[in-house]
Amino acid sequence: MKHIFLIYIFFTSTILFSQENIRFSRTITSLDLYNHLKILASDSLEGRETGKRGQKMAADYIKEHFKKIGIPPYLNNTYYQKFKVKKGRHLCKCDDCDVDIIKKIIGVSNYIHGENVIGYIEGTDLKEELLIITAHYDHLGKHDSLIFNGADDDASGTVAAMEIAEAFMIAKNEGYGPRRSVLIMAVSGEEKGLLGSKYYTDNPLYSLENTVANLNIDMIGRIGDFHTNPNYVYLIGSDMLSTDLHNLSEEVNKKYINLKLDYTFNAKDDPNRYYYRSDHYNFAKNNIPVIFYFNGIHEDYHKTTDTIEKIDFDKIQKITRLIFLTAWEIVNRDQRIVVDRDQN
Repeated sequence: MKHIFLIYIFFTSTILFSQENIRFSRTITSLDLYNHLKILASDSLEGRETGKRGQKMAADYIKEHFKKIGIPPYLNNTYYQKFKVKKGRHLCKCDDCDVDIIKKIIGVSNYIHGENVIGYIEGTDLKEELLIITAHYDHLGKHDSLIFNGADDDASGTVAAMEIAEAFMIAKNEGYGPRRSVLIMAVSGEEKGLLGSKYYTDNPLYSLENTVANLNIDMIGRIGDFHTNPNYVYLIGSDMLSTDLHNLSEEVNKKYINLKLDYTFNAKDDPNRYYYRSDHYNFAKNNIPVIFYFNGIHEDYHKTTDTIEKIDFDKIQKITRLIFLTAWEIVNRDQRIVVDRDQN
């Protein structure tokens, strides 16, 4: 009988069934998600192109949210990890390109200047270990009079990350702070080549060796081309490096949310190459287990018609709660996520 009891305790410890995680997940609401997204996807932010005014305005909005919910600046009294990346040559690639010469004469910068917005929530007894949650807040910007608002790509993921940060802070303020630290990072430069996440992994603020996983959120507000029912999310990468992370993700979903977890694109040789096309990949390259949450491509992808009125906020709410509950389990269980597969 004692042996059976110990087995039961071991089994139930794999998922934290406390009512607290459910309660805090319910602080994530479709209304709050909407209120953030209507700002980030507004015309006033001019499509949030990295290096442009709209991206800086978006960064400031996210920073102010972190301040409002009580997240302190991480280092040197700042919420920003700034980066500068040299632009590629003009498309003609000739040695004496007139465009490049003119830019030099009139003082146009040859660099892209971006910011990752950092929200660091310190853990308790396992605080040296870290979970990173990412979403890119940049988009394609403004071209002539056309504004690419990027409501789904990726304002939807950004507002999810902001609400997850708030849920963790509410929990912490009520005495349920995470055991492992949580880094919520809104990255820029994704649309120009995953620049912000690459800069972070090349210049980490916290040890990559102690980073237990990355949960990346990119486009979760629409129904993709191959679905008609919104009750799904594509998962990419969850089993690439860790069967442990994959199993945890499945168990959390089955217990709490019951979305259809679709693995259609979860292959390194998938012709769409989604595994390589969002910010999680820079963490996976560093042997950090990842999950990429994604609703798939739709008819408004990278078009001016990717606007807020087409967003399904109930869908975002459900997926965001799933990510929060998955994150809660990762940071609060005794054992860190086990890497048992080779990246190559």
